[in-house]
Amino acid sequence: MGQYVAPVRDMQFVLHELLQVENELKQLPKHAEVDADIINQVLEEGGKFTSDILFPLNRTGDHEGCRLNQETHEVTTPKGFKEAYRQYIEAGWPSLSADPEYGGQGLPVVLNNAFYEMLNSSNQAWTMYPGLSHGAYECLHEHGTDEQKALYLPKLVSGEWTGTMCLTEAHCGTDLGMLRSKAEPQEDGSYKITGGKIFISAGEHDMVENIIHLVLARLPDAPAGTKGISLFLVPKFLPNADGSLGARNSIFCGAIEEKMGIHGNATCQINMDGATGWLIGQPNKGLNAMFVMMNAARLGVGMQSLGLTEVAYQNALVYAKDRLQMRSLSGVKAPDKPADPIIVHPDVRRMLLTAKAFAEGGRAFSYYIALMIDRELNHPDEEVRKDAADQVALLTPIIKAFLTDNGWIATSEAMQVYGGHGFIAEWGMEQYVRDSRINMIYEGTNTIQSLDLLGRKVLMDNGAKLRKFGAQVQAFVEENGSDEAMSEFITPLADLGDKVTKLTMEIGMKAFQNQDEVGAAAVPYLRVAGHLVFAYFFARMAKIALEKQDSGDSFYKSKLGTARFYFARLLPETAMLIRQARSGSASLMALDADLI
Repeated sequence: MGQYVAPVRDMQFVLHELLQVENELKQLPKHAEVDADIINQVLEEGGKFTSDILFPLNRTGDHEGCRLNQETHEVTTPKGFKEAYRQYIEAGWPSLSADPEYGGQGLPVVLNNAFYEMLNSSNQAWTMYPGLSHGAYECLHEHGTDEQKALYLPKLVSGEWTGTMCLTEAHCGTDLGMLRSKAEPQEDGSYKITGGKIFISAGEHDMVENIIHLVLARLPDAPAGTKGISLFLVPKFLPNADGSLGARNSIFCGAIEEKMGIHGNATCQINMDGATGWLIGQPNKGLNAMFVMMNAARLGVGMQSLGLTEVAYQNALVYAKDRLQMRSLSGVKAPDKPADPIIVHPDVRRMLLTAKAFAEGGRAFSYYIALMIDRELNHPDEEVRKDAADQVALLTPIIKAFLTDNGWIATSEAMQVYGGHGFIAEWGMEQYVRDSRINMIYEGTNTIQSLDLLGRKVLMDNGAKLRKFGAQVQAFVEENGSDEAMSEFITPLADLGDKVTKLTMEIGMKAFQNQDEVGAAAVPYLRVAGHLVFAYFFARMAKIALEKQDSGDSFYKSKLGTARFYFARLLPETAMLIRQARSGSASLMALDADLI
């Protein structure tokens, strides 16, 4: 049961009316020929592929899961996954935003990002197979040797091979400085790598003939901690010079993790016993190289939760319009029926609008970041590239943490709309709740993202990046402050901007005395910052909707109503969060560990 229809109309609104991407792309020589027709065609075709091919496999893939043959170490994916991947390749989707030098189509990141929203709405577990490959492509494209690029990138771009990132070990998660995997140099320039990795998404499967693992390990003379980590390319099959497959490498799946959700993706324990690999980048600089992939993955994880938020909202809305239960408190709304549809009840609308607002706000925010990545990579003006890079650095941890927190809230609210049926597997909603929960954990837990935002991205540069974004918000406030119709959006936006500035300074002063103050404030601080970003984009969207609300297109009335709901019902969370952030570390750290 269930449905997914790609929200192409809202995607077009964000891309064309809010972000005006066609004009933006004209400033980037690489993408100057990309026009609205190309963008709309990709969105429409992407919507068909995800709705027709991937969505029907979502529930069956969750039910069937992946199976490991312990003798051969081969993994079989759920029925239909392999065939869908073949169609994905044949349609050219893996190459959408990749470099034409290696067979890519060279389209902008912002368009690829929109397509990935659709993929994640239709089937997050399936999407993780090609999604991780794109991160491996970006890492090799940035740090690989010419020989590595020539041999591996065309296969990754075409989708013939997939990629993984192998970081985590059983005794260490985020603290990668503790990893123990070893790499021994060989006379031919290769390395023999030994160790074990866990939680490796898409680590083994039957959808392609070769898998390229990007593995963190230590050289024999490596210094301790994160300064002694190197990155290695370790293929499942060792390729010959012409790209054909050679011998099987000694890197194997030892087990599939039994997970709460995303059952259709093979999350593997990976064992290496003298596996052959090649160094990527410089010795002991592996984290620098891997961060290319990790940052791409953090944006990707945000898109996973945005996708789940959208599909959960769509299905809860259909259910709420159909399900009859009680009568409206303000009088009968469906006199021809034994009860009113539950969408007449205020709290059901609260739940639906929460998911709707989190989806539409997340879409505007994430597409904007993707456009900033296009600017960072391709704008001819160095200063523009630097400003875009600063925005991407500041906002990436918010994308990852705020959107995944919101995805958990939204899918839970959508499940609640179903009442008891939401808890029953056949309705499909409980899967979205289970699938969404992992997104708050991997690619750096949301606490890690919060520490990164407050500690590194804000306090470490004395708020320089934050002030740049704040200036953008302030410019919008000043431009629209005298517009009475916009006051319901501009006043709270300006107020929150001032409060974020004061809160940042206060935490910074406390941190000089006690660094635990940063740890105590970081999580609520990130949510406050996330709401500042959402408030800014909802105010911008409301301005457009106000101008077009009498156009006869009901879309704009819906957009305006969602913006008003956001400011009235969701933004006030910041008052509580600011008090939490200001409360300090004393109540958290006062008790001895054995008294907690």
